[in-house]
Amino acid sequence: MVKLSKSEKMFETARKYLPGGVSSPVRAIKPYPFYTKEASGSHIIDVDGNSYIDYCLAYGPAIFGHAHPLLKEAIEKQLDKGWIYGTPTEIEFSLAERIASLYPSIDMLRFVSTGTEATMSAIRAARGFTGKNKFIKIEGGFHGAHDAVLVKAGSGASTLGKPDSLGIPEDFTKHTLQVPFNDIEAMADLITSNDDIAAVILEPVMGNVGPILPEDGYLQEVRKLTEENNVLLIFDEVITGFRLAMGGAQEYYGVTPDMTTLGKIIGGGLPIGIFGGKREIIEMIAPSGSVYQAGTFSGHPLSIAAGHAAIDIMKAENIHSKLNSTGDMMRSRLSEILDDKKLDYSVSGVSSMFKIFFGENPLNYQDVLKCDKEGYLRFFHRMLDQGIFLPPSQFETNFLSIAHTEDDLERTFEAYEKCLQ
Repeated sequence: MVKLSKSEKMFETARKYLPGGVSSPVRAIKPYPFYTKEASGSHIIDVDGNSYIDYCLAYGPAIFGHAHPLLKEAIEKQLDKGWIYGTPTEIEFSLAERIASLYPSIDMLRFVSTGTEATMSAIRAARGFTGKNKFIKIEGGFHGAHDAVLVKAGSGASTLGKPDSLGIPEDFTKHTLQVPFNDIEAMADLITSNDDIAAVILEPVMGNVGPILPEDGYLQEVRKLTEENNVLLIFDEVITGFRLAMGGAQEYYGVTPDMTTLGKIIGGGLPIGIFGGKREIIEMIAPSGSVYQAGTFSGHPLSIAAGHAAIDIMKAENIHSKLNSTGDMMRSRLSEILDDKKLDYSVSGVSSMFKIFFGENPLNYQDVLKCDKEGYLRFFHRMLDQGIFLPPSQFETNFLSIAHTEDDLERTFEAYEKCLQ
């Protein structure tokens, strides 16, 4: 058993000043979370001195592991020049140029500070461009914490979207429609019966309840359906961007949307969000157009400098070939462990994303809800006692980084063997 006496005391103090003792709900591990002191490479170390092999990786950004020296160097170099200006910089538009060269869906883009800002602004731009009000999201898909996308699972397309949080008037979600993932018929019925749909926004691989993979041909059919009905297609690649490939899931699956949102990895671990798309859409963003968006920290020099370094590292180290191979091996070994133990669980994932579902391999959010969530949470704590840090929920993806070593992986497989019951 790991000892967390210092973390327990810190949690008691934190609860007095932070709601739930944390700054984001997923960090609220019961009965209390461990508090991190430092992290390096594939390991994260808590204030009690426990070291964990990290497969949470800050929920996706740390594809290089923690404290990568070249990222640190780029950030320090920018720090010496100052870290906030409120003016344009050369590194800003040069990073935009590099991203646009990697994503055919992006002619122009706007830097923001978070994925939430990116998806909120992308939906606003889609509405402004099309003059339509409604949009479709995938049931269980997560696109940040802004009002329009916080819609209850199950409040489907035939009804008004019901807010998934107190403090959101129902009027704010009445234009939000939902369909299940991997159900092209449901999406077709909804689009063809409604002429006020501006856009479809979806994660090409569902990350915050997954990973749940698209079935063969699904993304292509969504693309065809939206094109035929003059509905914009937005790929939310805040998680999958730069993880599945340099050009994200749209490169990996060969589907080009009208708009794309990015974040996490491209900030090198610093806060960033991006929304971009076809020139005629993004030119409508202020000050060149009448769709308003602004932010003091947009295009922050430290995040932009880290973004340049992130692309340099990915190209120099050919990380996607390495990580995809490691991901295949990880999923294969985990499947073997489940087979040996005769457990009716399933392994899901793609590229460097993986997960064991405590149930059948899900095709959509309703399938995930059938999994043994409490059983997974008990498993999470057993793994933590073995020095393995996984996301503390059945509804989150595990990630690999280039910092994970063969020894890390073997220790991890041993822990899975011991902890899966």
